This record gives sequence, C-alpha cells and structure tokens, in this order.
Amino acid sequence: MNPEPYGQLPRRTRRRLLARALVRALVTSALLVTAYYLLPFDRIHGATQVAILVVGLAAVAVLIAWQVRAITHASHPAIQAVESLAVTTPLFLLLFASTYYLLGHYVPADFTQRMTRTDALYFTVTTFTTTGFGDIAAKSEGARLVVTGQMLLDLVLLGFGVRVFVGAVRIGVEARRGGTDRADPSPG
Repeated sequence: MNPEPYGQLPRRTRRRLLARALVRALVTSALLVTAYYLLPFDRIHGATQVAILVVGLAAVAVLIAWQVRAITHASHPAIQAVESLAVTTPLFLLLFASTYYLLGHYVPADFTQRMTRTDALYFTVTTFTTTGFGDIAAKSEGARLVVTGQMLLDLVLLGFGVRVFVGAVRIGVEARRGGTDRADPSPG
C-alpha cells in the first residue's frame, strides 16, 4: 500500500513531517559542527591531512549515493531530499573547513592569516557561496590547489548533486504512483 501523497496529507501531518525532517537535519548539523570544534586536529600532520580529505570526499560521495537511494524509496521523497541536502551540505563544508584549518595551522604561510577553526569555516562558506571577501586568501600553491578543488566540487555539488536529488524525488514520487522502477535513480 502506497502512502498518501504529501500534497494530499492534512496540513498538520505535512507540518509534522517537515518539522521532524528539519529537526533531524539540525541535530545532525549541530553534531557535525560540535565534532568539528572538538576533534583533536593538533595530532594530524602531513600526508594524513591529504588522506583525511580524500577519504572524507569519498565518504560524502557514498553518503550522496545512499541519500539518493533513501529518497527514491522514501514515503515522501521531497521531505527526504530536504533532509538529505541539509545533512550532506554541512558535512561537505566542514570537511573543507577542517582541511583549511589544518593547512593554516601547520603551515601559517599557506594563507594570508593564521586560521582558527572559525576562520577556516568562514573561509569555506565564503568560498562555497562565491562571496570571497578577500580578507582570507590562499597564498601557497598547495593551498590554492585545495581551494580550487573545493570551488570545482562546489559547482558539482550545486549543479549535478541538486539535479540528482531532484531526479531521485521525481523517481520516488513516480514509484509511489506505481509509474516507474525504483532501481534507476538517474535524473536524466
């Protein structure tokens, strides 16, 4: 039995579903930010920094794939997509903030100023939003390569990633109606 489509649910039920998804996303984001500020980054050096970034990016890719599957199989795919974006984006941003903090902490010459965790998070968000105030900038080639990588991945996340989530919502909605196969979450 397919659940009732979101738009046909009573207003109170829709609000409850959306509120529950947002609370879960906020709690997850708060836990991620707390971990970012509490993790002992002072014990991470050299090649381990690069490995953490690579493994972290792979984890984000796996999370996105898992989220797409969750969206296509959810009772209310659009609600699941909102929750998925609200969890994936902070994880992605905090991964780069951690990388910038480590770069700026161990090689202060990599940036125009020494980076605190808050500075690194601020720099990450200004880069993500393409605001780029210019008060903090990458100075070394290595730091510039990491920032360039983030900018390219930002475009991928914003363009392709959102398109994949929207496609997954469409597939999930059609599957609820009995119109398509759930196994193909491609947005195309």
